[in-house]
Amino acid sequence: MSQASEAKIRMTTLAISLAAAVLLIALLARVLPETASTILLDINRSTWPFTVQNILWLAFFAGLGEVFIRWRAGLIEENQFDREYLPRDDETVLRPGDDMTPIYQKVRSSRYRQVCFLPRLIERLVLNFNLSRSVDQTNALLNSSLELFLHELDLRYSIIRYITWLIPSLGFIGTVVGIMLALNFAGDRANVESPELLYEVTQRLGVAFSTTLLALVMAAILVFLQNLVQGKEEKTLNQAGQYCLDNLINRLYAR
Repeated sequence: MSQASEAKIRMTTLAISLAAAVLLIALLARVLPETASTILLDINRSTWPFTVQNILWLAFFAGLGEVFIRWRAGLIEENQFDREYLPRDDETVLRPGDDMTPIYQKVRSSRYRQVCFLPRLIERLVLNFNLSRSVDQTNALLNSSLELFLHELDLRYSIIRYITWLIPSLGFIGTVVGIMLALNFAGDRANVESPELLYEVTQRLGVAFSTTLLALVMAAILVFLQNLVQGKEEKTLNQAGQYCLDNLINRLYAR
């Protein structure tokens, strides 16, 4: 699987996520009572459907799409252990040259060798051992590669981290805008004598603060899912390092 395929999958997932968000907004607008739809969608806003709440739903579903992409990548990483790239018996000894050729060919034939950690790691170690014929140098390469892969894995979550920062920020922006509009309404000379002044101001303030509440709940859900999926991927990376150590590094023999 190439980087272009990964980019295509990401764009497709984003499109599906945004479409699902639009459908959910339309469904909630139809089935929810007025109070709930005001809190969750700000449906009484004159700019409907262009409200901060609806933007929050779009960002939330985009974040869910990114979490799904990382979850899918974690499943693919786990499936790499079932491909038996390395021997698991207790008697096999690996020497430079002919012993490494079948392993190298099996890794090179994998469609995931450019995106998954395990085949990339094995290919790198096999090439290094064939060239250097040094077990110590190959083991050092394993340690440095795991550190680089861990940093690479952390970078893959940069979009999710940005979305989890963006959602509360949008919530606070919506609250500030709501307070500003409520104060402008209260300060209008035409509304000073209105008997509905207090009701209108408190209602507008309530909707303004509900924007922050909705944003914080969405961000909390995304952070929870992100930590679950990221922990799963980091565990798989550790297993890849252990797999290479047990079945490759400890079997290497060079005169």
